[in-house]
Amino acid sequence: MIDIKHHGAVTGVTGSCHELVVGNSGILIDCGLFQGEEAGNGANASDLSIDFPIGHIRALVVTHVHIDHVGRIPYLLAAGFEGPIICSEPSAIMLPEILEDALKIGFTRDRALIERVLGLIRSRIVPVPYGQWHSVFDGKDESLSVRLQRAGHILGSAYVECEAECGGEFERIVFSGDLGAPHAPLLPEPQPPERADRVVIESTYGDKDHESREDRRYRLKAVLEHALADGGTVLIPAFSIGRTQELLYEIEGLIGEFGKGSDPLGSDPITTETWNNLEIVVDSPLAATFTRIYRDLKPFWDAEAIELVNQGRHPLSFEQLTVINSHEDHLNAVDYLAESHRPCVVLTGSGMCAGGRVVNYLKAMLADERNDVLFVGYQAKGTPGRDILKYGPRGGWVELDCERYDIRAQIHQVGGYSAHAGQSDLVRFMSGIEVPPSEIRIVHGDAGAKRALKNILNGNLNSNILIPG
Repeated sequence: MIDIKHHGAVTGVTGSCHELVVGNSGILIDCGLFQGEEAGNGANASDLSIDFPIGHIRALVVTHVHIDHVGRIPYLLAAGFEGPIICSEPSAIMLPEILEDALKIGFTRDRALIERVLGLIRSRIVPVPYGQWHSVFDGKDESLSVRLQRAGHILGSAYVECEAECGGEFERIVFSGDLGAPHAPLLPEPQPPERADRVVIESTYGDKDHESREDRRYRLKAVLEHALADGGTVLIPAFSIGRTQELLYEIEGLIGEFGKGSDPLGSDPITTETWNNLEIVVDSPLAATFTRIYRDLKPFWDAEAIELVNQGRHPLSFEQLTVINSHEDHLNAVDYLAESHRPCVVLTGSGMCAGGRVVNYLKAMLADERNDVLFVGYQAKGTPGRDILKYGPRGGWVELDCERYDIRAQIHQVGGYSAHAGQSDLVRFMSGIEVPPSEIRIVHGDAGAKRALKNILNGNLNSNILIPG
């Protein structure tokens, strides 16, 4: 028997955890945290425990290191999982870093215990190059090999091809993980698999397409110009991995163009000197760590980014970039920017405003109309980010740490900077499989997004399309 089970990301977009059963053995694809409203719904969402059998699980395959895909790995180990953790080579470097942060925030402050857990995780990690088959188990009656392919979501992200055999039955099953948009900075776009009998596909943006790269760049420029014109702060809640680095890449490009006096996007009322004085702040130790890792892993960048480096540009390390690490410096920066009239762009976590340093900035800056909040990623239901996006444009309020804060700052959303594929990208990925899969399972999306993707795939593919409940 070859079967697929789902332990997360079926009632929403977080908590990704899927199981491929091959005879008496199996593997997990991801083991992530639930977030937002989903943290109170679904299997294990509230207590984080692993309540499904794992005695037969031979390996964990990690598609990428976002916390909603890897955050429950410590709990998986605590439940007795003893197998390898298979991932791409970049993810092998980043996984301990993201889990160290998760352990400190939600597990324990005991440094010795954290080091023991991280040591155990490092000992289990098996880096696998892209495009190379890796045998997980090979028995007389059942076998399984996996192959990782670039997913274009964040550095190291992969979709997983599984070649399974059980009692003479053979199947190629693909788990998409999170797929990236084809026009994302820094990373090559994902290419569809050569074949697949069954596919488990994400649907975060299964109901909509993103703006073009030109459109989103124009809108980013317009938001930055507002800060430059009135001395406000542009606050960008951004995930430490992927989004922060892509935004730095784009902002460096804008400064490089307008700071030199050119204006490829139209009439620019802001002077060259002003652009050159715009300060960019990354206020997140974790984001700073992953930005350094991104710089160290240039061989995994796309051709455009590598060409910039060859021209002497430094898209992730430029003169106007400041990194804040200590909590004291963070608090000083919040106070200074709230009172000053110096234009500044601050990238800080968390991406959905559900915690982290962004909360202090929001408390200090939401009531000032000089400021802007720019959302560039998905905001899950039940998060402050979703509420600010919904009520902010109408002059509403948001609750932060049990207090209400009025929203007078300008609120923006630029969807083109999402690290997720849009609807057309997902359809193109699925349509690119030469022979349509017999079964497609749609996961990792809100109910409307899943239904919309199912409807459009029904019109394009002759496959049995399911939405697991």
